[in-house]
Amino acid sequence: MDFLETDTLAQERFSLLLLDPSEIYFEDFGVFYYPAGLSQQQAINKKQRGHLKLCSKSIVFVPKEIQFPILKFPLKFVKDIEEWTGGLFSKVERAVKITTRQTVEMKEKNIIAPFIFKKVETQHIFSLIYAAVDDCLPQMCQLLRASTLPPADQQAMLNAIMLSRQSRVKFNTSWLEDIYEKIVLETRADRITPLVTNPGRLMLTSSRLYFQPFSNIDKVPVLKLRIRDIKQLICRRFLLRQLGLEIFFRDSSSVSHLYLSFRTEEDRNLLYGEIMGLSDLNLEDTKQEDMVLKWQSGVISNYDYLLYLNSLADRSFSDLSQYPVMPWVIQDYASDILDLDDEASYRDLSKPIGALNQERLDRIKERLPDLPEPKFLYGSHYSSPGYVLFFLARIAPEYVLCLQNGKFDHADRMFNNVLDTWKNVLTGAADFKELIPEFYSGNGNFLTHRGIINFGFRTDGRPVADVELPPWANSPSEFIRILRDSLESDIVSRQLHHWIDLIFGFQQRGEEALNANNLFYYLTYEGAIDLDSIESDSERRSMETQIMEFGQTPKQLFQTPHPQRFTSQRIPNIISPPSAPKLLLEAHNIDTKDTLAQGSEENSSDLNFSTRTVEVTRELNLTKLSCHSQYALHKDAVTEVRMSPDGLSTFSVSQDSFLKLYSLEEQRQLRSVNMSLMALSSCEVMQDNKTIVVGCWDNKVYFYSIEYGRVLDTLNGHDDAVSCVRWKTNMLFTASWDSTVKIWEMDFSNARNGLPTPEYMGQLDHDDGVTCLDIDRNCTSMITGTKDGQISLWDLTSYYSLACTPVHSGSVNCCLLSPDKRRIFSCGEDHLIKVLDVETMTEIFTKDLEHEICSMITLSGGNGHLLTGDSSGHLNIWDMDKGQIIQTLKAHSGPITCMDISHGDNLLTGSGDRCVKLWKQEL
Repeated sequence: MDFLETDTLAQERFSLLLLDPSEIYFEDFGVFYYPAGLSQQQAINKKQRGHLKLCSKSIVFVPKEIQFPILKFPLKFVKDIEEWTGGLFSKVERAVKITTRQTVEMKEKNIIAPFIFKKVETQHIFSLIYAAVDDCLPQMCQLLRASTLPPADQQAMLNAIMLSRQSRVKFNTSWLEDIYEKIVLETRADRITPLVTNPGRLMLTSSRLYFQPFSNIDKVPVLKLRIRDIKQLICRRFLLRQLGLEIFFRDSSSVSHLYLSFRTEEDRNLLYGEIMGLSDLNLEDTKQEDMVLKWQSGVISNYDYLLYLNSLADRSFSDLSQYPVMPWVIQDYASDILDLDDEASYRDLSKPIGALNQERLDRIKERLPDLPEPKFLYGSHYSSPGYVLFFLARIAPEYVLCLQNGKFDHADRMFNNVLDTWKNVLTGAADFKELIPEFYSGNGNFLTHRGIINFGFRTDGRPVADVELPPWANSPSEFIRILRDSLESDIVSRQLHHWIDLIFGFQQRGEEALNANNLFYYLTYEGAIDLDSIESDSERRSMETQIMEFGQTPKQLFQTPHPQRFTSQRIPNIISPPSAPKLLLEAHNIDTKDTLAQGSEENSSDLNFSTRTVEVTRELNLTKLSCHSQYALHKDAVTEVRMSPDGLSTFSVSQDSFLKLYSLEEQRQLRSVNMSLMALSSCEVMQDNKTIVVGCWDNKVYFYSIEYGRVLDTLNGHDDAVSCVRWKTNMLFTASWDSTVKIWEMDFSNARNGLPTPEYMGQLDHDDGVTCLDIDRNCTSMITGTKDGQISLWDLTSYYSLACTPVHSGSVNCCLLSPDKRRIFSCGEDHLIKVLDVETMTEIFTKDLEHEICSMITLSGGNGHLLTGDSSGHLNIWDMDKGQIIQTLKAHSGPITCMDISHGDNLLTGSGDRCVKLWKQEL
């Protein structure tokens, strides 16, 4: 109901809603009206003062006194317009006579009621108060001539008249607030409010946006809006074309928002670009890139997320043809008590409205083979201006009259009963409407009849009154509250992604829509017809009218299944049977642009990056972290650090090819081992606590004994550099730039010199070099990242690839599987951090960062928190339910390439600055 805030009805009795759709109001003249059907003297005695308004398809007289009705003379019924002298002794001067076969009376005593159509020939005389007859009569006659032409010629002539008038109207620069303002751009635009188009001239200056309507319909001749008051700027689709721009303003502005439509997309984009370049502009950071993540985590409500998707899909409260759409979620409107914990109370959200009743669906599908191409299932839409006003008729009656040619619908067909409306949605031959946001917010005043408007009487003699609510709701406000509770329930949350797929996602159009029984008439879809290519003005306007009145399918937002919301009752299972076909899934397309400034970063493309999942007994707090010990014994970047099981020593490997053992107690180096002539990439401490496994760029894996102080064995495991080694439950995983991950079982029952014998179990092949991997705690699932930006998900019980998807434009630096196995976190050399939903492998969050993330650890004890080290030497803790950095600490002068918290809550970090630091948290 936000559109009622901009309702011009509150400004004066005359409204553009009294005109036909797409009709343009030009100008008015002060007049006296002499009522028809009276003698000349009687007419003079009862004359009415008011304004005569010239419009493209009618002439309207608005009396000053509200007890008299507004008179509308549709030009298609007008026989003649001429100057009237009144005879020799007439006291009426400068008069115009209109002879018409139909007069429409509206808003007598300023009461909103159905229009009265008087279809008798009458003569109406108006004397001009200030202007001369020649000032208005030629314009009236020109419009009258246009109304007599065939539709195509009529529209062409009206367009010429409008263009001529508008070209003569220049922006009045005397309205500029500041003489020092610099004019940036001047163009024409239409101000769009529901069912109304008001053309005008738009002026953009260095500090303000001005809109000057071509008519004087508004209370102020020029709308003045400060650039610094703009809080949001959104490009919109209007009539299935990218012509709209919606601007939202702060509370200090004279209007809350402004919806504009332009002649071409280029005109719209030009204004958008110029506004974005102004120094006074200070947009609110909406952080849209994390909305999917926040919704899935339960940070934002189902209602808010659906409003967000509606806005993203160009649905606006200012455009009734693209009003936000919401789902029916409850299907029980007859019980005395509604059980929100009973799934039987809820509608199946995996099916469109038209498919909920199988019998009706079967009848619809019977005629499908006989339909011409392009075929469709449903002859009406789930959202249209008529459906919106069907629900809102009691609070927006004048909009209903505008849409329905001055009449209310038959009383029996109005929104009288929630149960009856639901039944008709299920069984009606052409009723497939969904709900609107008002059913889930506010106090439900649209359900109450205020008693002023007479909507008529039903066949049983009852007048149209309040909407009859289900027995389980005692008042409109309680009805809205219960519906909102149902929308936010776990039962709906588990299903809502299916409805999103139907309305905004991959089942919205094409073959998937047909398979889901979700296919509508082709004109409802964006791109179905190129209106600009239609040369005939009348045909184009006819198409626009169809598009506006029939309904428009939202812009498609997702190309793959939408992720499911996490609920308390959902336990994910990412392991598919080995016989399932290999999936190649692409991330869905959500336009998410980060607002962080781009800066310089330290080049770390030659470093090996570290990922690791650890248990933390209490939440890590960077503000209480202090450096307890540090050493710089390496001659090149540190690539991996590990804490000894007893917490008394640290191990580190480096690109300088050395393994270092450092005593924290004695604060000195205990061992320095030159493993190879090439860089060491990674290391792990085996479960015997005596052996360190080291990966090297010479293609080998080394097993170093702490007890004996030497290399006990060397594994020639790969054909290229070993990039990562991981140890999990007697299993050793080695990743390499040779595009493989190899799996080895370490048999401790067959140990030589205390070293178990590696038994080769198999390899997992990739398309490019593997840079990182992560394994879940039960060793049943693994994810890998490669040089070409791919993320792969593997089933370790069958060594089978569950999914593979491109995520980054360059190499994957780190990838992690969340402890609950619901998400994948990844970062790459493209400076992006991303979150994927495991079940669908769709991208639910992305953020472009100033500094490249080099290492990551999931903090399983930190309620979905992630610890990252970046190329600027900063440690950051992320709340991955919200996609936000909540703490930061400058830890190193170079990139933080590796971290470990495997012993207590002590944090060990290694960096490209060759330094290793031990951090302890104050209690």
